[in-house]
Amino acid sequence: MRALQARDYAPVYYLMGEEAYYIDRISDYIAENVLKEEERDFNQTVVYGSDVTPLQIVEMAKRYPMMAERQVVIVKEAQNLRNTEILEKYVMKPVPTTILVFCHKNGSLDMRKKLATSLLKSPAVIFESKKMREYDLPNFIENYLRKSDVTIDAKSAQIIADSIGADLSRLTSELDKVVLGLSEGERRVTPDVVERQIGVSKDFNAFELRSAIINKDVFKANQIVNYFDKNPKAGSIYRFVPIIFSYFSNLMLCYYAPRKDESGIAQFLGLKSSWGAKDYVAGMRKYSGVKTMQIIEKIRETDAKSKGLDNPNTPGGELMRELLFFILH
Repeated sequence: MRALQARDYAPVYYLMGEEAYYIDRISDYIAENVLKEEERDFNQTVVYGSDVTPLQIVEMAKRYPMMAERQVVIVKEAQNLRNTEILEKYVMKPVPTTILVFCHKNGSLDMRKKLATSLLKSPAVIFESKKMREYDLPNFIENYLRKSDVTIDAKSAQIIADSIGADLSRLTSELDKVVLGLSEGERRVTPDVVERQIGVSKDFNAFELRSAIINKDVFKANQIVNYFDKNPKAGSIYRFVPIIFSYFSNLMLCYYAPRKDESGIAQFLGLKSSWGAKDYVAGMRKYSGVKTMQIIEKIRETDAKSKGLDNPNTPGGELMRELLFFILH
């Protein structure tokens, strides 16, 4: 993005990966900023991989700009392109007055294929947009809000991350809604703001459930599960399964960390700050390594049963209460 903002353009961009958010950000920036508004009608083309052939793309790319310094060709859904031999030749000798952008979503280009080999040898920019890891989400939320001069406390960031997950397009949309909903002079997001703007209860959410499990607060943990069991509109009770699994999977890794203090755990897990490591240090005091392994196996069993495997009729609430009992006792 810094290179684009400096108008330092490459002739070809291959944007790919599981996370569509960054692919859209880069391609949208190119579409909105490379050409002046009056130049776009004749010099900017957007096509879809399922509707065009590689030959047609090359023909578009080889056109010369009309009354402009350059032209832009954006190929969306590039993962649907087939028979790309002609593209392999073009990217090796691209037209310098064309910016050709491929948006390959829901996966990445097989780097063993000839097109990938050609891209690597060419002046193209290859960008892989990987799915963001769950423990990076609070830091992403904090940084995103900071651009709007809005701060957020750690608990609120975790509540939002646990509730919305790693779909960055949806996550940023919800954060934009939060910013717009702040009253005049209000520049900090708190659990009350999250509850008001996003609709996530400050008392009944994944963050509070995880906290109750870490502290072995049996009453609170069951209270949260019972709340979601009786209020399915608040969210699926099964969404807690991957969140609990993620915590105990990381907790298991913590037993192999060279240093068991907060900074050592944070470094070992690749956390952005030692704040997130507090839960794992606390968890090691409450759960032994053997118990953690048993819990992981029980979570896998619960996940399978939630999908109907060896479970003819046990309801979700009962499955979650059974899992909590195993974890907490």
